[in-house]
Amino acid sequence: MSVKARSSVPLPEFQRFQYAFTAHIRQPRINPCPRGVEARRMGIYRRLVYNNLESFLLICFPVLRKVLGARRWARLVRGFLASHRSHSPLFRQIPEEFIRFLQGQEAMLAAYPQFILELAHYEWIELSLSTSILAPGWEMIDPEGSFLEQRPVLNPVLANLVYIWPVHRIGPRVRVVPAETHLLVFRNADDQIQFIEINAFTSRLIDLLTPAEHTGQAALEIIAAESCHPSPEVVIQGGLTVMRDLQARGALLGVLAKC
Repeated sequence: MSVKARSSVPLPEFQRFQYAFTAHIRQPRINPCPRGVEARRMGIYRRLVYNNLESFLLICFPVLRKVLGARRWARLVRGFLASHRSHSPLFRQIPEEFIRFLQGQEAMLAAYPQFILELAHYEWIELSLSTSILAPGWEMIDPEGSFLEQRPVLNPVLANLVYIWPVHRIGPRVRVVPAETHLLVFRNADDQIQFIEINAFTSRLIDLLTPAEHTGQAALEIIAAESCHPSPEVVIQGGLTVMRDLQARGALLGVLAKC
């Protein structure tokens, strides 16, 4: 049978019922209740699906929920349920799918605070890093090496974030204005997620060290040249202090061991 012929074959009755059932759960105002199902029972199904979906989101986005309030939050969740098609069947990835949904809702989000997408991403990153399966390759790392002469190695479970809004200060009764914000988020040796506010200098240094291709000296010389700093040695000494502090916190692990 050809593809065209197969596509013209009507769906079995049970599949048509399934499509009608799920369409009603997603958008009950547009799609009627399937024939043969009591309206009261269908209402129970609708509430169960919505409440389960919302419970997964509330675990990840408690601040966003409080900032938006019940009505605007519910509008987002119902929009997510109605129109988003997930890329993953895993429950723990529902928050990531919610981020994808928000990224494609420019028209809807015009009526929301401008920081909504950045705040959602900031809250989601904690879940993303806490469930990461990446781990340090300690056999290739020397914790006692020279940061300047050798190539520093960052914690593999780390995110170097730049936001337009100070997302870490946003709350239900907190007024914020746009301000470039650099945040370093990583999972430490105790499997705890750490958040550090950093400056643009540290953020750039982490970007240069991320591929572990530069020595600390080379990375800092790049920064000194980019900033046209009159005293490169000051940049290098300041950068060395930063790297030592990052190691003490668990964001930088050491240097690549010599073979």
